Amino acid sequence: MNKKNKLGTICVQAGWTPKNGEPRVLPIYQSTTYKYETSDQMGKMFDLEESGFFYTRLQNPTNEAVAEKITELEGGVAGMLTSSGQAASFYSVFNICGAGDHFVSSSSIYGGTFNLFSVTMKKLGIEVTFVNPDADEKEISAAFRPNTKALFAETIANPAHTILDIEKFACIAHKHNVPLIIDNTFATPINCRPFEWGADIVIHSTTKYMDGHATSVGGAIVDSGNFDWDANADKYPGLTQPDDSYHGLTYTKSFGKGAYITKATVQLMRDLGSCPSPQNSFYLNMGLETLHLRVARHCENAQKIAEYLEKNDKVAWVHYSGLPSNQYYGLAQKYLPKGSCGVLAFGLKGGKEKSIQFMDSLKMIAIVTHVADTRSCVLHPASHTHRQLTDEQLVEAGVAPDLIRFSVGIEDIEDIIADVEQALNKI
Repeated sequence: MNKKNKLGTICVQAGWTPKNGEPRVLPIYQSTTYKYETSDQMGKMFDLEESGFFYTRLQNPTNEAVAEKITELEGGVAGMLTSSGQAASFYSVFNICGAGDHFVSSSSIYGGTFNLFSVTMKKLGIEVTFVNPDADEKEISAAFRPNTKALFAETIANPAHTILDIEKFACIAHKHNVPLIIDNTFATPINCRPFEWGADIVIHSTTKYMDGHATSVGGAIVDSGNFDWDANADKYPGLTQPDDSYHGLTYTKSFGKGAYITKATVQLMRDLGSCPSPQNSFYLNMGLETLHLRVARHCENAQKIAEYLEKNDKVAWVHYSGLPSNQYYGLAQKYLPKGSCGVLAFGLKGGKEKSIQFMDSLKMIAIVTHVADTRSCVLHPASHTHRQLTDEQLVEAGVAPDLIRFSVGIEDIEDIIADVEQALNKI
């Protein structure tokens, strides 16, 4: 693809370029294995001396085409797909952290990611320190240690709708000689490309807007190619020193700007195996083809709903960065001028009980453990997705007891408002 193509064209055209007589639509290569003429050919691929497909856990033509499209959308140099957004979050950090290492993360992140970092990765000997994303540079910098390997945050926090000051976080990360990893799931590259603001690695739960239809769980990791691993060789030996599991190969020497993604693919995916099915990648690609259209409608509808809720007497508060009254309005205008996303958070007067009563009174809008697809849905994070967190952790993650996460779909706005209104009238 021509790098000058606009995002909408990339959504439709990138990744798969059929040759004469080949299928116009990306095929599903539903095969675990691939045939070669000689043993030597296969051996060279296992030694990473030649590129190609030999086992779908590592690479598959369908998966690779979709990864290429997402990489181009984000403006990166290399990317990979994973079986879930959680796998992408884990791989992105674990690729450069090991037992005895430490990383810093924004506290305002998805509850599953918070638990992954604070509980599961701790069992692997990797420690995390959470920081308030709104804190100043001095306070965030105080969390760094000599063994800190990364800084992690979300462009738009799920579900608190905190908008990250990406430039501030990038500056802090680079002063401490670590990469900034950004979860860009809610914004998507349609509304924000974090690499343009200094981020080094971007991840996605493709389960959300990229798929957009609640059909396929998946994740993606994209590397900007901008972070200089060799300049910080002592900090990142996994990338800059020989890998004994590949006959002493050094990733930065052999793969240059592709080192980070290559290591994540041939080492982590090889050993941990969180690869997507080609069928799911096919569905994901179909979603990506309309991403630029759907995101605009999601944002349009969410803006109108946020304005409606803000004026309703039964609503205690609304968090949506498109509202001039929102504390993140200025940051949203800077980083997300086309709109943030279709997800907002709000609470009702009367607290948690009223929030649950409202949700139970909805008719068209469904209560589901999902977000960011075509259909409008709601969730009570404190009772559902963030249920595993303590009260203190909920506060740290920006999840109030009465918080309703509202994922506004692409239905006609009049029907969405009508359903919200009838439910509010019942409380």
